Amino acid sequence: MIRHVVMFKFRDDADEAQRQAVHDAIATMPEVTGVTEAYAIGPDLGLAEGNFDFAVVGDFADQAAYETYRDNLEHRRIINEIIRPVVTERAAIQYEIP
Repeated sequence: MIRHVVMFKFRDDADEAQRQAVHDAIATMPEVTGVTEAYAIGPDLGLAEGNFDFAVVGDFADQAAYETYRDNLEHRRIINEIIRPVVTERAAIQYEIP
């Protein structure tokens, strides 16, 4: 099983509508790709300073399933058209879970 974790920091001028658009678009990915075993997304609760603003955690059966998600055309469109214009930083990791 592969776990994919991504965190974003939004631009200071990203408004609530843009942030919600990121959330709404990313929320469609399990249905669009059909390869997620588990999927959780959400904004930071603001409990500690310096945190990223938004996180995505997806679990995939194997590397091939993750790559299907990663390379999905709709996923790429969301990244290019909705996420990148409003994000200043991105951190990501993929690791194996039992």
